Amino acid sequence: MEFDFNEIQDILKKTAREFMTRYYPRTVVRELEQDPTGFRDEIWKEMAKLGWQGWIIPEEYNGVGGEFLDLVVLFEEMGRACFLLPFFPTVALCSLPILEYGTTEQKEKILPKIAGGEEVWTFALTEPSATHDASGVELRATLQDDYILDGTKLFVPYAHVADCLLVAARTDRKENPEEGITLFIVDGKSPGINTEIIPTTAHDKQCEVRFDNVRVPKDNVLGDIDNGWEVVEFILQRGSVLKSAEMLGGAQVALDMANEYAKERVQFDKPIGSYQAIQFKLANMFIDCQAFRYLVYEAGWQVTEGSPSNMVISMAKAKANEIYQRTCTEAIKVHGAIGFTEELDLGLYYRRTKAFEFALGGTGFHRERVAVELEDYDPLFLRR
Repeated sequence: MEFDFNEIQDILKKTAREFMTRYYPRTVVRELEQDPTGFRDEIWKEMAKLGWQGWIIPEEYNGVGGEFLDLVVLFEEMGRACFLLPFFPTVALCSLPILEYGTTEQKEKILPKIAGGEEVWTFALTEPSATHDASGVELRATLQDDYILDGTKLFVPYAHVADCLLVAARTDRKENPEEGITLFIVDGKSPGINTEIIPTTAHDKQCEVRFDNVRVPKDNVLGDIDNGWEVVEFILQRGSVLKSAEMLGGAQVALDMANEYAKERVQFDKPIGSYQAIQFKLANMFIDCQAFRYLVYEAGWQVTEGSPSNMVISMAKAKANEIYQRTCTEAIKVHGAIGFTEELDLGLYYRRTKAFEFALGGTGFHRERVAVELEDYDPLFLRR
């Protein structure tokens, strides 16, 4: 694995940090938390000018033609900025599977619009069971002249502003729950779609989406009918890496905030950072973040090289869930608990630790996947 960024990644990292400083200070984060839409069209358009929505999309579809590891760099910077716009669902959860599984016609129609910042997309998988396993997909898709969708999806990010949704539905009920699932491209403004924002601590615009006799043309199937779980696995795999990168950025900021506060806060005529108890906390947080960073970039590099490891990806996401929360919690302790309040910026990151933990699978979900992979584990070759 190459641990150094290439020139493009260095420029992307620098540009992203400058962009966030200019267009997305933490005052904007607070405003978006309270904004009913949680969306800023002017920021979305500025991102499109930089090519971010189309970074991984080939030039033939008006994209930049970058590589997956570039996105890891970009999402880490977004995590540092506590970014709230629907970039993650649009790019990580929708454009990547469309690029991989879409027909030529679907790619030509959809990808240029995503790359140009013309459309917002989201992915609808989880239902009232809240599981990321195939057994949780109960929304029905019945074939008449078109497909008819009936059912409810929960925790669909930014569905209220999405132009299109990628929806996992059950087209056939078989003994193996991973069979009989199909992915559909659904117009977000279709009759019969009702969307309601679910109140959350993180104010991250998770939605309940109800489908009542929603018509979807047969040409809007992504991948093969009844074999859509392969696409879902692809989304969970790539999405987990990029969400982990975003959590890495947030954990690093929490560590930086705690470190700076420990230098500035004086008690008994000495900075609190001079006391061993605080030093131990900061040291442990630093070790956590460095180990976490290795796992995230190892997973991203493997995807870029075309040999993704389910084990490494789930290891990264499980560690992301634990370390992001632990780092923010320890940072709050360093701040004397005041970091928990909404007045300090640290609270912005702490509120997202739980929301991000369950995005694309909680710690238990990913630990179970690691356990399954251990059956074929080769200590000399971590990839299957």
